[in-house]
Amino acid sequence: MEQAQGILEGLDERQRTAATTLQGPVRIIAGAGAGKTRTVTRRIAYACATGAWKPERVLAVTFSVKAAAEMRARLGQLGVGGGTGRSGSGAGTAGVTAATFHSAALHQLNSVWADICEAPFPHVIEDQRDVVSRAIIRATARTDADPLTVRDVLAEINWAKISLVSVEDYARACAIAHRQPPAGLDTARFADVYSAYEQEKTSRGEIDFDDILLLVCHIMDGFPEAAAQIRSTIGWLTVDEYQDVSPLQHRLLTLWLGGGGPDGKSAMNRNVCVVGDPAQTIYSFAGASSWDLLRFADEFGPLAADVNLNTDYRSTPEVVNLANRVLAAAPNREDYLKLVSARESGPRVTRTAYESDMEEAQGVAARIARLVANGAKPSDCAILTRINAQQPVFGAALRAARLKYRVRKDSGWQSSALADDAASKRALLEAMGLDATGLAANDDLGVTISTIHASKGLEFKHVFLIGCSEGLLPYGSPETGDALEEERRLMYVGITRAEDSLHLSYARTKDGYGAQRRRPSRFL
Repeated sequence: MEQAQGILEGLDERQRTAATTLQGPVRIIAGAGAGKTRTVTRRIAYACATGAWKPERVLAVTFSVKAAAEMRARLGQLGVGGGTGRSGSGAGTAGVTAATFHSAALHQLNSVWADICEAPFPHVIEDQRDVVSRAIIRATARTDADPLTVRDVLAEINWAKISLVSVEDYARACAIAHRQPPAGLDTARFADVYSAYEQEKTSRGEIDFDDILLLVCHIMDGFPEAAAQIRSTIGWLTVDEYQDVSPLQHRLLTLWLGGGGPDGKSAMNRNVCVVGDPAQTIYSFAGASSWDLLRFADEFGPLAADVNLNTDYRSTPEVVNLANRVLAAAPNREDYLKLVSARESGPRVTRTAYESDMEEAQGVAARIARLVANGAKPSDCAILTRINAQQPVFGAALRAARLKYRVRKDSGWQSSALADDAASKRALLEAMGLDATGLAANDDLGVTISTIHASKGLEFKHVFLIGCSEGLLPYGSPETGDALEEERRLMYVGITRAEDSLHLSYARTKDGYGAQRRRPSRFL
C-alpha cells in the first residue's frame, strides 16, 4: 500500500481526486499543460498497485502513435507496462494495454477472425489512393483521376465512414448536413464512386483503416460469442483525447462496454474514464466533435467523478492570459476551461508585422539564431504554420542562418494510428513528412517547423506562431459559425504549445509589392 501511495506523490488535489476514483464513470476535462497524461497514467498505475484493477483487463486508447507510446513508457516506469493493442488476443505480457483505437481493434479482429470467418484475414491498405483512383474511373467513365481529385474524394469517403454514413444514406446525410460532395460530383455520382471503392477493396481482399473499426463493431453487434470474448478483456477503459472521437469510434467504445447489443440484455460496463479538452477540438473536418465529451454525464451518469484540471504547469502567465483571451470571445466560451498558470511571470508575448513573407521568415530565423547564441538549443524552438504551403520559405531562411531544422506536415491523423505495428512504422514516418535537413529523423537537434495540427500534444520553450493575419489564421476568413470557431480553437492550440516565450507575427503582403494588404488576425 505504501508503494501505491507513492504513485500519487506530486499530484495536485484535483489530479489526486481523478487518480483515486477507480470505479464507475469518470470525466476529466484537462486544459493545455494541466498534466493530463501524468494524471491518467498515475490513475491506472494506482488502480493496479492497489489491486482494484487487473492489469491484463485494462485498455487505454488514444488517437496518435506518439501518445500511445508515451503512455506505455510512463506506465512501464510505474511498473504496469504492457502491450500495444493486444486486447482480445490473449497474447503478450499480462500488463496494461495502451494503444490507438485502430491498433486495439486490429488485434481484437485478429483474435476472433478464425472463429467467425473461413476466408483469409484481409490485407490492410496502407495507401488508399490507388483504390480511390480506380473507383473514380470506374464510376465516372473518366480516363484518369488527378491527384487533387483523388485526395478530395478519399477525404470524403473517410468522412462518410467515420460518420457511419453508408453508401445508401450518403445523399440524405448530405442534405441534412448541407454538405457538398467534392470534385464537382453530385451526391448520386459520389455515392457511385463510394460504392465502387468498396467493391474494389472487396474484390482484392483488402480493407482500409476505418474498416477495422467497422468490422469490430459488426462483430460486437452480430456475433455474441466473439463479442463476449473481446469484452472479457476490457474491465476498465480509459479514452484519451475524447473530444476527438468520431461517431464510429464512439460506437465502438460503447460496444466495448456492452451497450447497444442486439439482445438489449448486455449489462453496460460503467468503468470508463474519458479525458479531453473541448478547447482543443481541431479535427471537426474529420468527423471529430466535443459533443460526446460535453454530454458524457447524460450518457453515462451519474458520474463517480467529474474533474476539471485548469492549472497550466507548462506555460507562463503571459502565454496563458493570451490563450484565455482568445477563447473568451467564443460564443460557447462556457464550454471551455479558463486556465491558470502555475509558473512565475515570463517575457511578454511579442507581436511583429513584416512587409513580406520573406522578411517574416528572415526575421523569425534571426530571432531563433539570437536565442541559440544565448544558449537555447535549436530543438527548443518551433515555427508553427496554419498550412503546409507556408513552410518552405521558413526552411530556406533557417538554412541561410545555418540552423538545422525538421518539418512536420499535416498527415492522416487517424490512418497513421496503426503504426504501433512494426510493419507500418515506415509508412507512418513517410506520412508524417518528417523531412529532416542535416539530421536523422530521430535527431532532436533541429528547429521544428510544424503545422499547428501536427504540433498538437507537443510543447516547446520558444514558439513562433507565424501568419497571424486574416485569410491565414483564421484560414479563409470564415463568417461567424462553426468554421470560425474551429480556427479559434486552432489558434488556442498553437498559443498553448509555448512554455517560456511566444512570438506572434504576420506579413502585410505576400511579396512586399502586392496591392492586397493583409490585416492582423481578428483573434488578436
